[in-house]
Amino acid sequence: MTNFQKLSETEMEVMQIIWASDHPITSGELLDIFAQQKGKEWKGQTMATFLARLVEKGVLTSIKQGRANIYRPRMSLEEYRSQEAKSLLETLYEGSVKNFLATLYDGKEMAKDEMTELRRWFAEKAGEKNG
Repeated sequence: MTNFQKLSETEMEVMQIIWASDHPITSGELLDIFAQQKGKEWKGQTMATFLARLVEKGVLTSIKQGRANIYRPRMSLEEYRSQEAKSLLETLYEGSVKNFLATLYDGKEMAKDEMTELRRWFAEKAGEKNG
């Protein structure tokens, strides 16, 4: 996992809107959406800064169209979540899912149905690798 950079809370908020959009989006459209839906009256330069960071982090692409830039996601929300989870595992748990789960559940009771569901999930994943 090289060069993965976690998004800030505000960057994630911007990306959530972009991911939810069914078309490429402009900075102006994003400013309107934030003003109308979130009550945030940002200046154009503020939005431009967030968009530039998102392009730099590799989650967004920018294409010049006339005087405006058009933005498209470079990865899906699912791809981002997967990279973020892998980065977390590698950084904090030495890549070990077992260490991660142990941290979550050490000293806590896990519901029997939750444990059964996890066993079933791991068995299915093992079957996929062996099959």
